[in-house]
Amino acid sequence: MRRRRATFGNGRNITFDVPRKRRRLSPLALTGIVASLAVILLGVAAVLLLFPRMGIFAAGTPQQPNMNCTLIVPANPLSARGLATPYQLTATNPNDGPCHEANTDQSAFVQGVIYDPSTGAFSVYNPLVIDKGTQPAVAPIVPTLPAGAVVALWFGFDANNLLLQGAQKNTLAEAHCVNGLNRSLFTQYAYCNAVAFFAAANQGIVAHLVHVPALGTAKDGEPCPTVRDFSVVDQDQSDNVQTEYLSLPNGQIAQFSAANQKALANATVLNNPSDNALLTNFIDPTLGCQEWLAPNLADNGAMVATLALDELQASADQQAPVALVPLNDPMTTVNGAASLEKTNLYRRGVDQILAATNQEADGATYCMNMLRTGVPRLVRDKPLDIKAQSPDTGAANNLFTFLAQRFQASWTNLNCQALTGIANPVTTKTNGQGVVISATYNQADPPSNTLSCIANGQLVASCNGNVTINGQTCTFVFNQAKDQVQLTCPREHQ
Repeated sequence: MRRRRATFGNGRNITFDVPRKRRRLSPLALTGIVASLAVILLGVAAVLLLFPRMGIFAAGTPQQPNMNCTLIVPANPLSARGLATPYQLTATNPNDGPCHEANTDQSAFVQGVIYDPSTGAFSVYNPLVIDKGTQPAVAPIVPTLPAGAVVALWFGFDANNLLLQGAQKNTLAEAHCVNGLNRSLFTQYAYCNAVAFFAAANQGIVAHLVHVPALGTAKDGEPCPTVRDFSVVDQDQSDNVQTEYLSLPNGQIAQFSAANQKALANATVLNNPSDNALLTNFIDPTLGCQEWLAPNLADNGAMVATLALDELQASADQQAPVALVPLNDPMTTVNGAASLEKTNLYRRGVDQILAATNQEADGATYCMNMLRTGVPRLVRDKPLDIKAQSPDTGAANNLFTFLAQRFQASWTNLNCQALTGIANPVTTKTNGQGVVISATYNQADPPSNTLSCIANGQLVASCNGNVTINGQTCTFVFNQAKDQVQLTCPREHQ
């Protein structure tokens, strides 16, 4: 993944994931590159003699940031005091170079969500991350938590691999933290106590204590999309968080709040690439939709979006087919191979149904749903999206072309062509700067025998027929004219 930074109309910056296509070099091309590089390095050496204080090269080679960092989790991280204790970022292997929170290629983020089981209310508190051995620019606010509160944490990372390390021997175990499967990390994502949090929240929903907001109807006449809509997801859905921090020129970090922004006028905003931010800050406004918000305890109750509420709303309201983390998600593979155990471990952290077999998390089915339900909506929304701001003007010139190039890269990185036998359905055109300026979708019908749906562990061939869920009969219907699949169940089982 590469990181892209975009600017909102209010002047704030947001960074997004832009999937990269893998490129291969031929031996002849590599020879040419080596020769050219030799010439370039001679020029660089001359520049360094003239400007020795630039410090951006070491031994004639561009200095790359360390992409593998460790985040030290404070003791009792689910308590009020633990939430207010800064996490410390450090290099996993110091020989690879340092890790700095203020470096936007290495920043780590923590998002905390609090559920009050007595009232059904949610609140947010984002713990601070600082460099190991430093102090925060402003001491974090210690939140007041309701009695019996259920607290959970989610993590995001701007580099490659984030390793969690407890400040004490039992810190991670006591907080039920999950960083991956054994030594195979989720790369940029982790969670603590998420399973207990979602269990409590879902119990509140069943008891009618928690009221999940209705999605509403988008300007395209369809239900507003969620983070599990196939027109929204990419190669690694439900990763990263919406947490923001303030960074000072000296590298000190503070919590994001109106008060800290006023006190730290020269601070810049750090944020985590997030599909959630893409949905809530670009897609939702374009389609006339509204996300589910909760008060931020570190920012005087300002309303903010969270991964947890996004997933709860998607679980309650997303119509079939529902995008669930598949086996071919790069974050759930082990040494490049599919792992059902790791995929389910990831799903647990975002309140998704577990897969009993590999077929229930099938990558080919995921790709086909992207094609059959994601592409038609992206095409229908073109008149709206083409007028909307691009999340990354360095990648695409409007929201429509941005989503197209994102889909195109995800189809490649999920290995969808090999899994389905269908070539990449997106064709893009770029200008001289490499910015995508136009895109087209090939909506030719794929072979009819490649489509299937899975619900509650039951395979529904061609997405037509009945399936039993919790003793109730639900019906799958695939509407070829609309390229949509509809699942109809009694309301309480949808």
